Amino acid sequence: MKQKITLLMLSLFGFFCAKAHNGGPGDGLPAGQAGKKDELNGVVIHSETKKPLKDVSITAFLSSKKEKVVVSDEEGNFNFDELKPGIYKFIFEKTGYKKVTKEKVVIKTDEAFQMNIEMIESSNFDIVPSPFSFAVVK
Repeated sequence: MKQKITLLMLSLFGFFCAKAHNGGPGDGLPAGQAGKKDELNGVVIHSETKKPLKDVSITAFLSSKKEKVVVSDEEGNFNFDELKPGIYKFIFEKTGYKKVTKEKVVIKTDEAFQMNIEMIESSNFDIVPSPFSFAVVK
């Protein structure tokens, strides 16, 4: 009887260890994704229409050093794989939209992170004088 109980306990322990390693329902990740390291993903949408924004440039900075740049796809999705653990700053940029900066984003080993961003259209344009305009001095 003791052997059966011991075998049952070992089997349950093995099952829970395997489930913790491979991911599963309730852990926020699809099965097999829990072991994925240092991943950040998300979606960029228009703040008013809530429609996805494609071709948004997302730059990751670690200690003021550019680490990686990705671009959002047709559905506004973006993904950073294998980021070094640390405290990051992410800058989201698209022509015609206000730049969005997210600072102090902590990336830890063996954790996935989701970041959803809303961008606002920019009606202000910087006016830069033309290098071809000359003043006539008399």
